[in-house]
Amino acid sequence: MSDINKVVLAYSGGLDTSVIVRWLQETYQCEVVTFTADLGQGEEVEPARAKAEALGVKEIFIEDLREEFVSEYVFPMFRANTIYEGEYLLGTSIARPLIAKRLVEIAEETGADAISHGATGKGNDQVRFELGAYALNPAVRVIAPWREWDLTSRDTLLTYCEQREIPVEQKRGKKSPYSMDANLLHISYEGAVLEDPWTEPEEDMWRWSVSPEIAPDQAEEIVLGFKKGDPVSINDQAMSPASLLAELNTIGGRHGVGRLDIVENRYVGMKSRGCYETPGGTIMLKAHRALESITLDREVAHFKDSLIAKYADLVYNGYWWSPERKMMQSAIDESQKEVNGEVRLKLYKGSVAVTGRRSDQSLFDQTIATFEDDAGAYNQEDAEGFIKLNALRLKTAAKKGRSLRE
Repeated sequence: MSDINKVVLAYSGGLDTSVIVRWLQETYQCEVVTFTADLGQGEEVEPARAKAEALGVKEIFIEDLREEFVSEYVFPMFRANTIYEGEYLLGTSIARPLIAKRLVEIAEETGADAISHGATGKGNDQVRFELGAYALNPAVRVIAPWREWDLTSRDTLLTYCEQREIPVEQKRGKKSPYSMDANLLHISYEGAVLEDPWTEPEEDMWRWSVSPEIAPDQAEEIVLGFKKGDPVSINDQAMSPASLLAELNTIGGRHGVGRLDIVENRYVGMKSRGCYETPGGTIMLKAHRALESITLDREVAHFKDSLIAKYADLVYNGYWWSPERKMMQSAIDESQKEVNGEVRLKLYKGSVAVTGRRSDQSLFDQTIATFEDDAGAYNQEDAEGFIKLNALRLKTAAKKGRSLRE
């Protein structure tokens, strides 16, 4: 341990990471550098500075990464229509590669010997942080206190703080019993009563959205504008990526959009029940797919859809910086060059419905698709030969006695 002189810690200012600062100082006899990222979690990050200073930290990094987070991580993921196990929009997963990148960069800037994080040995985040760090700097050293120390509960952490006179903020009022993570894309809830998959979440758990039952009785329509697959405007008002997503969260939240209750398969092997609020992301995904439906070639769209599960696995499991994800991203981004236009959506009591889509690059040809007289644009007699050719292998198998009836 004597060769560890300086460590960069992903620092939230909360109980766990405050304990980690002192634990690193005592266990490794090293200097600690703290890094706090503002990803739109909805809480002030600046108070982390005073807390770090009180623990003797000299180098403190507090950074507003909201625009970079949305433009360079969230939007590329949504170009792929990424969804994990058919439901989860990967709000926590997609934040980790950016944090890992800055940890590595700050370590290089400050001459640190290692990086550290507060992820537990049971979760996915330890994998995401560390795979990302190793991909960006194969020589980086990682210290994961939860895999080393004997502090196994909140009570033991509080006792540690009391013994070492570490100030711990005791919030007044009712404290949330859930383990939560938030950024501009979502807020997640785990633990407490949610550990029983049969138990319904308490209504007062949800922070970002109203219950669909009490959402407004009047639907709200919005128009989302896209350029090269990314949303760029709401109701003709151009907005930055972070501002746009924040506004969609507000709009969706007041209509009860984006709640999710799932049991997911963690990469480390266990099943985990989690609840999520992703109002803006839910709206974006619906709108993006609607615009692709008129701008993408059929085979391009179908091939792109075949990549969703693999792309989602890569993000969820921590392989954002892998060569295969970057290769897939190149193909996905190529498909988005013509995904320009507008989508009109109606939000009502938890639902998002597409009511219109238009684009100058639309491949929808009304003269061909019409049920009225198409003036010879489509020869219906051609369908007979098309059907017979496609039935040839089925007829051949049937003649050979290979019946598919059973």
